[in-house]
Formats: sequence, C-alpha cells, structure tokens
Amino acid sequence: MRSLIITQNVTLDGSVEMLEGAGWFDPQSQDDELLAEMTRQDSTADALLVGRKTFEDFRGYWPSQLDDITGITDYLNNVEKYVVSSSMTDPKWENSTILSGDPADEAAELKAAEGGDIVVTGSISLCHALIEAEVVDEYRLFIYPFVQGGGRRLFPDRRVISGFTPVAQPIAFPSGVVFVRWGRNRAT
Repeated sequence: MRSLIITQNVTLDGSVEMLEGAGWFDPQSQDDELLAEMTRQDSTADALLVGRKTFEDFRGYWPSQLDDITGITDYLNNVEKYVVSSSMTDPKWENSTILSGDPADEAAELKAAEGGDIVVTGSISLCHALIEAEVVDEYRLFIYPFVQGGGRRLFPDRRVISGFTPVAQPIAFPSGVVFVRWGRNRAT
C-alpha cells in the first residue's frame, strides 16, 4: 500500500498560508542542502494530490519557469497530478486527473493502487479533510524561522493528532529552516 504524505512549508508559529507581503517562502531561492532534500523526497513520490486552488496556482506558475534550476518544474510537469475539485472539468495540464468524490475516499483509492508515495502540499482545506479522516501516513514539515502572527494552520483547531512518532532526526539547513518527519505508528 502507498503512503499518503502531507509535506508543508510552515512558519515557526504554525501557519502554512503565506499572508500578503510576508515573503517567508520562495521556492526558487532555497539553499543547496534544502533543495537536495526536496529533490530526494520527489524521487520517492509518483503522485501529487492537491486541491483546486493549489493546482491552479501551480499550473499558472511552474510550467512557464523555463530556466528553473531547482528541478521543480520538471517534477511537476511529469508527476501524476490528482486535483480534488467539484467544479473543474478540464485540468489543462498534462498528467492531471480530476477527482470529484469525497477527498478521503479518493485518497484511500489512490493509496490502494500500486505506486510510490502520494504527496499532498498546499491545499489547506484538503489537508484538513484528510487529517480529519485519519488517512495521513506521514507529515513532513519544513519549518521556516519566521513568525507571521496569522494565517491558516495545517492542523484544524482543537483536533488532537495522535499515533505518530518521529521517522528521522530533524535536519537543520544553513538557511535556518528545520525539517521534521513524523510517521503513523503502525501499532496504533
């Protein structure tokens, strides 16, 4: 069975939403070690699951990045993309499939299929639905040394998340970003 992994960039105070003018995350300006970790993770994932808004943001930006030295453009153009949407009818991006059913059911179906990891990023509402349905197998968080003081959080208010243990030691990058991983304790 495939693993469903939520990978997020998050501020020190827990926001995954970048508020106007905050500027704490720029995918094109990562230090070499951080970029290498992101690339390593991409190598184990053959599916990207996102909500409609994140998909449209990605589709509107990444395919046009012709001089992208990060490899993100190549990865996103080639990976199988699944967009959860009840309103989209044509994804207009190769290797993209629209999923219009219940997000947790759609995720469970993807997990049951053959393949590598399924990564969810951005897509705060989708993440909340997957967390509530308890279908997430692992959290991978890149914690940025920035306090934003607002913005939507990864974990829904008053939601207790249990049954996860550290998968690896945290990694601190030269930029001050810290990467942490927690995986579902299979004994629970």
